[in-house]
Amino acid sequence: MAGLNKGTPTPTEIKLHQQSRLLDISFSDGKTFQFSCEFLRVHSPSAEVRGHSPGQEILQAGKKNVNIKQIEPVGNYAIQLNFTDGHNTGLYSWDLLYRYGLHQDEMWQHYLQRMEQVGASREPIVGKCNN
Repeated sequence: MAGLNKGTPTPTEIKLHQQSRLLDISFSDGKTFQFSCEFLRVHSPSAEVRGHSPGQEILQAGKKNVNIKQIEPVGNYAIQLNFTDGHNTGLYSWDLLYRYGLHQDEMWQHYLQRMEQVGASREPIVGKCNN
């Protein structure tokens, strides 16, 4: 994932709305995408989520209320998102974020279908105690 494709627009503004858990990204070609923190968390490009090869993806459940607590720039080609659930290993390149923006609706529907297929919930598990 090193570097950028030559034609990829670059962000002109990245704005986090912590209260509504939304991240707005405006690109140099005029397109603006709004991502929920949950969407970015469950589609993290990290090996922890994607696995190390196709078919090894790990479905992320219980992330409905996750938020981003910090955004760190990585060179001039990506950002690292630090989530409130402790996840922070995914590097979100401009290419990836732009592609996510273009395909967000299909990606989200696919995620919801997978969750339904396995009977998983977007709701966090609260107060899990086995005593």
